[in-house]
Amino acid sequence: MFKTEGIIQVIDSLNAGGAEVLAVNIANGLAEEDYNSHICATREEGILNKNIDKKVGFLSLKRKKTIDIEAIFKFINYIKNNNILIVHAHSTSYFFVFCVKLFYPKINLIWHDHYGKSQNLDSRKLFPLNICSYFFKSIISVNNDLKKWAENKLNCSQVYFLHNFAEFTNKSSVTELKGNQGKRIVHLAAFREQKDHINLLKAFKIVIRKYPDYSLHLIGEIHKNDYSEEIKSFIKKNNLTNNVYLYGVCSDIENILKQSDIGVLSSKSEGLPVSLLEYGLAKLPVLVTNVGDCNKVVNHKKAIVIPENSNVFAEYLIKLIDNDHLREDVSAVLYKYVHDFFSKENFIYKLKKIYFNI
Repeated sequence: MFKTEGIIQVIDSLNAGGAEVLAVNIANGLAEEDYNSHICATREEGILNKNIDKKVGFLSLKRKKTIDIEAIFKFINYIKNNNILIVHAHSTSYFFVFCVKLFYPKINLIWHDHYGKSQNLDSRKLFPLNICSYFFKSIISVNNDLKKWAENKLNCSQVYFLHNFAEFTNKSSVTELKGNQGKRIVHLAAFREQKDHINLLKAFKIVIRKYPDYSLHLIGEIHKNDYSEEIKSFIKKNNLTNNVYLYGVCSDIENILKQSDIGVLSSKSEGLPVSLLEYGLAKLPVLVTNVGDCNKVVNHKKAIVIPENSNVFAEYLIKLIDNDHLREDVSAVLYKYVHDFFSKENFIYKLKKIYFNI
């Protein structure tokens, strides 16, 4: 039976990223359970637009400024016309929805905190989030550190910790990975400083001294900034162009992971990366840094290392390459844990309890 009370996910864009992927997956998951489900991209569309289920209503606002009155009233008209009362704002989109609530107080505003620098919460800006939080019905945090921070710093009485989940919604096979079959290492992460691609590249440079036929595949948005240029320059200066491949944003993640042999993350800081859950779903062995909640997902001491140490990362990556049984063990443990504790069904069940105060 179709549930008439509407729910809309709100995100700044539909470019590939952890928060964006989760927003789309939530909208799709609710639609599968016959909820009146919608998603809104406030600034721009993106590659994840292709992953939205046909049963999900979609609104693109293309707002150009922080306070865009035209976009606010377009959004209000949309939610009125579609009987939407629950507005689930992801990451920085909370401010836009806060502005909406000032004009249309009837909505229930849920804010989902995906903040990725959970090791540096002391330096996180409070304003205007602390003011806006008076208007939040609930806050959802992607890890316990963020939950504690929200409870101590913000002005909302209902704060929940809810794990991310991953799902492969795009079944296309567009991207063809280069390099030798059976010897591909994949890294799913946008080109942002916290992802520490340079640490990974330094480690990989050590790895290919022993295994020159291995390749590294960097999947993720390449921003037009100094950090992206630093990565490209490092690859060129260190003669890695025949072993390291950049693909930019890709939507066929399941297809990419099927062509890969080891999944890596070399971040300085994280919340709970969706890409790690995707590695688990794809049954890949992994090597990740011990940041955020990665150690709560990767329950294998030989698959997690200290951050910002390329020598240690290289040492453990070589151990994975050397040992077939180790790779099988790591992938099996990770897959079981992701399957048992980070399922879509478990997430949607808990989310509905938050929405409806069950």
